[in-house]
Amino acid sequence: MTPTWTDQAPIYQQLADRLAVQLLDGSPPEGEALPSVRQLASQYVINPLTVTRALQALSDHGLIEPRRGLGMFVTTGARERLLRQERERFLQRDWPALRARLKRLGLTAKDLNWEQT
Repeated sequence: MTPTWTDQAPIYQQLADRLAVQLLDGSPPEGEALPSVRQLASQYVINPLTVTRALQALSDHGLIEPRRGLGMFVTTGARERLLRQERERFLQRDWPALRARLKRLGLTAKDLNWEQT
């Protein structure tokens, strides 16, 4: 399956976001290596330079680190750092808009049962 990309953000940023979600899910675990640039380029059907740029963005945020001759590795505490950032982003950006929409639709907490699958 070929991944789909949108026009909303540069592809490298979309890839960095996808990889960040995987890190949040614990894949790969902290201290473990990420797939190589070539593997990621093949998997996502994009240019290796785009992959390199995405990995650099994650590295700039301290989530992964290069190890000379070995590749990129997930840093210790990366998942916790990401979790903290994502929670803050949700509360600052997403939640106010979601809360306003729920209010417009007349939905209450009783109407929302997110704990059920």
